[in-house]
Amino acid sequence: MQLKALDDRALDHVAAYFRALSEPLRLKILNALRDKVRNVGELTQMLDCSQANVSKHLAVLTRHGFIERSARGTTAFYRIADPRVSQLCDLVCGQWRSALRIRQSCWGRRRQPAARGAEHRRFTRPGKVISGGKSLSRQSLSRSAPGHRLRAR
Repeated sequence: MQLKALDDRALDHVAAYFRALSEPLRLKILNALRDKVRNVGELTQMLDCSQANVSKHLAVLTRHGFIERSARGTTAFYRIADPRVSQLCDLVCGQWRSALRIRQSCWGRRRQPAARGAEHRRFTRPGKVISGGKSLSRQSLSRSAPGHRLRAR
């Protein structure tokens, strides 16, 4: 079935399916399950995450049909539900690698990061800025006078 043959409701389900793959930890889980059936404890150690975090992501992947859960005694084991999931991930990662190679060949070499001066600011996530080793909130940034050095409040 092609994308243009789907109605709005079906497209919402497809979008939710792809959103489930938008979390890097879920992709790591799928990669870890590619070769072997694993339990939560094994995944927790492999991925260096809390058991609660891994379990939460396993539930999302199970709900969307990427993985299957089977219980053996008191332990739950997970495996890839459909090998085409791995093929989809390989396809996307291959496309990304190709695009990256093309961009790098256009640049010649990898771009060098800008020199870091005293006024260097690095955005870390929406709402937070690191400046001179201090974390600033969006609110304190909006209160800063133009031309003055930013400072944490």
